[in-house]
Amino acid sequence: MSFYSKYKSKIRKIRRKIVLLVLFPPLLLFIFLFRILPISWVRLFAAFSGKYFYRFATKSREWALANLERIYGDTLAENERIGIAKASFTEILTGFFDYMAYSHVKDASRYFRLIEVDGEEHLRNAYHRGKGVICLIPHMSSWEFAAITPPMLGYATSAASQSMKMSLLEKLIVKFRSSRGMKNITRQGSYQALTEALNKGECLILMTDQDTRVKGIFMDFLGYPAYTPLGASRLLADTQAALVPMAMTRKEDGNYHFLIFPEIPTIRTDNPEADLQANTGNQNKFYSEIIRKYPAQWVWMHRRWKTTPESLAATLKARKESTQNK
Repeated sequence: MSFYSKYKSKIRKIRRKIVLLVLFPPLLLFIFLFRILPISWVRLFAAFSGKYFYRFATKSREWALANLERIYGDTLAENERIGIAKASFTEILTGFFDYMAYSHVKDASRYFRLIEVDGEEHLRNAYHRGKGVICLIPHMSSWEFAAITPPMLGYATSAASQSMKMSLLEKLIVKFRSSRGMKNITRQGSYQALTEALNKGECLILMTDQDTRVKGIFMDFLGYPAYTPLGASRLLADTQAALVPMAMTRKEDGNYHFLIFPEIPTIRTDNPEADLQANTGNQNKFYSEIIRKYPAQWVWMHRRWKTTPESLAATLKARKESTQNK
């Protein structure tokens, strides 16, 4: 076995960290430029960059097209699916650039000239019950804008977030969030902190529409079984919090429409396991409906159906064997 083969995984991780570290200073420069340039120029640059993002991000493009074929293979022609994929790449990049351009904006009047809010009464009514509100948000358009909109509206808000591969970028994002009044809670060992936030009557931002390594179950997602985190449903079982779905979408004028939907009733019976499944299924139903309504704005490049029952069983078996061998 060659040296490279033996340490391939570690070499890749080191190489990735070096690349991310090198890219960070240019990112700071772009943030500075985005803040001083007209937003129309920023979006033109995003549209230009999005084409190359789609072209050169080979793996991400393949995953996006495979996901779209899975969901729309029987209803949309290949060129239509490719069009959605390209639009998705550009939308995600534009949302990120917009967020960077407005990362210093704390004035509510200026912020809400960019973002129109519809349905705030659903959040307000749930919040005023004082039992906490789980804000269920998909990774759609600029989800970072979606996450900070409740605190910008004046609601005490915390957010659960997963650690990023680029720690410097993570610290920057957390700084941008906290400057708008949001408290950040990392996922590692955070469950007690999440329940405390809800028991204090706060809003809690959760995004559970992706495949993760946290505890989950297989539930229908866009018509196919997908490994879905149980975090939101567990919190509903352990608190009296309300569940209010919401999403950030792009308007025709290029700005944003923050949609807040009616509360999803929580199922609480004498069968906790069945409740977990039912509540998780209702959450995935919301995700599926909003994604189908705005397909070009969701992160199709994410490997949503990566985990299978077979791969999960193999992972759990390997984890058990590793524990036993220690």
